[in-house]
Amino acid sequence: MEVPLLLVDGHNLVWRATFGFPAPIYSRDKVRELTGIFGFFALLRVAIRDELSQPPEVVVVFDGEYGSALRKDADSAYKANRPAGEAALKPILALPDVKRGLDAYGIDWLEIDDAEADDVIATLVHHAPCRQRLIMSGDRDFYQLLTDDVHVLNTAMHPGKRHIGPAHVIERYGVTPAQWPCFRALCGDPSDNIPGVHGIGPTTAARLLTDGLALEDLPSSGRLNGAKGRRIRDSFDQVLAWRALIRTRTDLALSYESSGRPSPQLPKPAEVVEKLGLW
Repeated sequence: MEVPLLLVDGHNLVWRATFGFPAPIYSRDKVRELTGIFGFFALLRVAIRDELSQPPEVVVVFDGEYGSALRKDADSAYKANRPAGEAALKPILALPDVKRGLDAYGIDWLEIDDAEADDVIATLVHHAPCRQRLIMSGDRDFYQLLTDDVHVLNTAMHPGKRHIGPAHVIERYGVTPAQWPCFRALCGDPSDNIPGVHGIGPTTAARLLTDGLALEDLPSSGRLNGAKGRRIRDSFDQVLAWRALIRTRTDLALSYESSGRPSPQLPKPAEVVEKLGLW
């Protein structure tokens, strides 16, 4: 049986570990907070243990320092709502130790200086056809990549609802994965500071896209009626631009090639912290 490929959204997991872990973790002398690194390896280890039926090949992908530059050049508001300040730096400060921990236990990780993790993961998904691929993330933009062989794993969800496939998106949102960028461009994506069209919520956006329509189909569909339809027509070029921001790229030039073999098993997070000399 082919080894499943687990693609981990690194920044997303570090953020969740830092701010969503049940209690803060400190070094023995109480000088260093270790919640980010401890929580990262705890959450990853438990996900592999509890949510996968066989040992996977694990690749952790981090956002490059200038990864969002092209999208920000296209729209200066893109991700401009992300928190700043000392508290928001805590996950970033944990990254060097997280990477050292991954290296120490032979877990592959990627960081392309001028690429967002979303695009690197999408490219890796594209380059591994006919293989089970799981994307560990809470970012719903990955829904556009879903197929029978590509699922999102969100361990922040309740047990039994953590594996998200195409049927979930269709049932929950009324659109297919392929329509996800069109859907979010219409109704907005607050996490990336994409406002969407004023007055167009998820229900209206899904109704407009019924029967598999894309944005390009709407002007001639007869569905852009009334005040809401007029607002979409008046801002149509902007909606197309928002969709371009939401769409992931699958054509990045990556020097990395997956091995197809299971990654080494992770120990308990306390052992990782001990090995790195952080206690």
